[in-house]
Amino acid sequence: MARGVTRMSGLFLRTLREDPADAEVISHRLLARAGYVRRVAPGIYSWLPLGMKVLGRVEAIIRDEMDAIGAQEVHFPALLPREPYEATGRWTEYGPALFRLKDRKGADYLLGPTHEELFTLMVKGETSSYRDFPVTLYQIQNKYRDEERPRAGILRGREFVMKDSYSFDLTDEGLDASYARHREAYLRIFARLGLETQIVSAMSGAMGGSKSEEFLATAASGEDTYVRCPASGYAANVEAVTTPAPPDESVADKPGAVVYDTPDTPTIETLVDHVNGLGLANENGARTFTAADTLKNVMVKTRLPGAEEWTLLGVGVPGDREVDMKRLEASVAPADVALLEDADFAANPFLTKGYIGPVGLAKNGVRYLVDPRIVTGTAWVTGADEHGRHVVDLVAGRDFTPDGTIEAAEVREGDPSPDGGGTLVAARGIEMGHIFQLGRKYAEALGLTALGSDGKPATVTMGSYGVGVTRAVATIAEQHADDKGLVWPAEVAPYAVHIVVAGKDPAQAEVAAGIADGIAAAGLEVLLDDRKASPGVKFADAELLGMPTTVTVGRGLANGVVEVTDRASGERREVPVDDVVGEISAGLRPS
Repeated sequence: MARGVTRMSGLFLRTLREDPADAEVISHRLLARAGYVRRVAPGIYSWLPLGMKVLGRVEAIIRDEMDAIGAQEVHFPALLPREPYEATGRWTEYGPALFRLKDRKGADYLLGPTHEELFTLMVKGETSSYRDFPVTLYQIQNKYRDEERPRAGILRGREFVMKDSYSFDLTDEGLDASYARHREAYLRIFARLGLETQIVSAMSGAMGGSKSEEFLATAASGEDTYVRCPASGYAANVEAVTTPAPPDESVADKPGAVVYDTPDTPTIETLVDHVNGLGLANENGARTFTAADTLKNVMVKTRLPGAEEWTLLGVGVPGDREVDMKRLEASVAPADVALLEDADFAANPFLTKGYIGPVGLAKNGVRYLVDPRIVTGTAWVTGADEHGRHVVDLVAGRDFTPDGTIEAAEVREGDPSPDGGGTLVAARGIEMGHIFQLGRKYAEALGLTALGSDGKPATVTMGSYGVGVTRAVATIAEQHADDKGLVWPAEVAPYAVHIVVAGKDPAQAEVAAGIADGIAAAGLEVLLDDRKASPGVKFADAELLGMPTTVTVGRGLANGVVEVTDRASGERREVPVDDVVGEISAGLRPS
């Protein structure tokens, strides 16, 4: 058998007919059933031979495009000392997501979640002047994050492979150019991987820095919600959406605030019904209130990394919207945030659950941040800080003054786009890549400077650029699978051609082996199903494994033909045996 041909009878593979019990998404279900990965522990997976081939092809595409923009590959250890992460503050900022451990001498180490510090120190040790810049380095390596809820197979694991690259420039203009090169390289990478992606504005999170964009692969199983404006092209992760604030209003024409008894109104809906039943009126006649006229005050607690004490925080949003915890977490990062529990209310008796208002929070020194829509002059129905009582016409800027604004309210389809270009539509996606302009945060913390052309020391400015490599395998499966199994794009498929020997006739096996050798000789890898299994099992496995092209050598051989099937389209055609090698090789050979 020629090199480039793998016989399934010798392949380390066992396909499964049933889905794994913990499978939540298509990729998890199919990659496990098809024998590409196997679960070891929550969020930890082993890769089998077929999975390794796909992973290797994804890595090769990434390396090719990174090398094309002048990046150079390095490799750092996964086991890292505490000191560099202490210097940048991330030893504590990462919180419980960091795997921490001690060696036998009691020294602190961590399993690297990302390697900004190590890249910075490497460049610091190997450069000295402007002649050494710009520099772009990258690695493809295992990362570790102690996810609280690892899920969806390899989409969100505790150990995963990631490509991270870093650019080092002496000027902001140089950083802009490096960022642009990476952005274009990422577009080429994801196109070659066969992924449909959307670039969105994003938050920098624990990475720090300024400009930040994500590449989201559209998928219903995605954990990230993003919005876009079809009219203007605006797109952003919901965590990065900024709410357009309406103009301030006059407080002089607003009626005075009045407290009313509002028994049995534990929800916004019951409150609105009750207030509408009060028969309130103004110069224009009877007043009608909606949920949007109420001010919902959500109590949370925050704690900075490394701190022991929690601090109370009140968050005010219009009552027709919920607080989006992911947006709230992004807004208060790097602090931890959690909703108050019964014990917290008991420890702070001035908080009247269900009837909390901004006046009571101010009297008790609780920081109070509001949605940007809550501007001076707007009047609200909100809690009066007494059980069973609410206040009507509590006016911002007159009766209460927030301590600031916060982006915490849910973003909804139909909301106005922040760029003023139209309205937003929502979709879900999987984060495939994230690029940041880190600036000088890490260089300043770790002393990375170089002598400029003027002979004066200059602090280096950095960019950070990540691609989820193992996640890419799962995401391709999410976007390309069908109800029969995986459907790999040609550039990442483990094998270009899957040959099935459908019968027991030795002539079929002989012809199939000859076709396999011919295709392999043309430079394509071939999987030959020569097992002593039934045709039904072989065909089911061929569809499950998902190679781009299947050649079936069966009863048609008596007429001198074989059947060629395109996995993506399902198109089947008969091809003369003498022509099949040339036809397939010409159609699939890499250009």
